[in-house]
Amino acid sequence: MGVWRWRRNPLRRPTDLFEAWVAFAALVCVLLVAPALGCAAGLKVDGTLQRAAREQRHERYLVPAVVVRPTPGPVAGSATDPGAGRQAPERTRIVASWTAPDGSSHEGTVPAAEEPPLPGDRFRIWTDIRGRLVGRPLDPSAASFHAGVAGLAAALTAAALAETLRRLVVRRLMHRRYTRLDRAWAAAGPDWGRAGAGS
Repeated sequence: MGVWRWRRNPLRRPTDLFEAWVAFAALVCVLLVAPALGCAAGLKVDGTLQRAAREQRHERYLVPAVVVRPTPGPVAGSATDPGAGRQAPERTRIVASWTAPDGSSHEGTVPAAEEPPLPGDRFRIWTDIRGRLVGRPLDPSAASFHAGVAGLAAALTAAALAETLRRLVVRRLMHRRYTRLDRAWAAAGPDWGRAGAGS
């Protein structure tokens, strides 16, 4: 509809032409600028996450551990917790021992790899060079997925912002048009249809 406002005709107002240009600018933003911003944001986030994934793969090690014993005391989410029935079941925690990549021996509480854990069972855990427990390193494909989601969110945000600005401008233009119409009607209204009033 906005394209027709560019056509020359005696009823076209200056605000009609301005509204058409605003619609064109919003369309360019939605079709070109928003995807470009999304792509740039996705590439930036992907570079950051891939760098973090590489660092984590160099700093984290998968080491063998041995079950020593189950942890004493009640397990989280037991009968002492009134909301335990509504929560997701938690993994059993055990006391395990492991040797760090630097050769030091460690013992601590970790989630059980299998249910039920038995003393002497072997499993693997992620640690740093000194044997401190750490999370699994970020997977490169997961990093790319998160970067894609971030880029898509940036593109959608930019497109939504462009459309919101267009709507605000059109609303302001409509308000100005109605104000001018009210003024013109107030000036011509009392004499409307009277003989000799120039109508």
